[in-house]
Amino acid sequence: MELFDTTQLGLERAISGAEMRQSVLAANVANANTPGYRPKDVDFHSALRAAFANGGDVENAPITETSSDAVVRADGSGLDIDVEASKLSQNGLEYQALVQAARGRIDIIESAMGVR
Repeated sequence: MELFDTTQLGLERAISGAEMRQSVLAANVANANTPGYRPKDVDFHSALRAAFANGGDVENAPITETSSDAVVRADGSGLDIDVEASKLSQNGLEYQALVQAARGRIDIIESAMGVR
């Protein structure tokens, strides 16, 4: 019997994906004034969704970085700072929720083991 089930492993993988996405989105904001910059993003939601649908191998779910080819400014950049700031906020909240859910599950296990 495994100590951590598929849900806990999925939460851990989602936390890693949200962490990676936060770094990529922060790099987008840092390059807000770079002419010709193409914003990047990380898609971990669909990777996890597919992993759960295909038997739950969430530990090996590929987290991929994507890039946008859309040009929204005259300098050739595809970055809209307001959109990126919104994505950063949303991802930060999602990260916090994932950590709280994972911590809650660990607290339950520790309580069952008599650690708390």
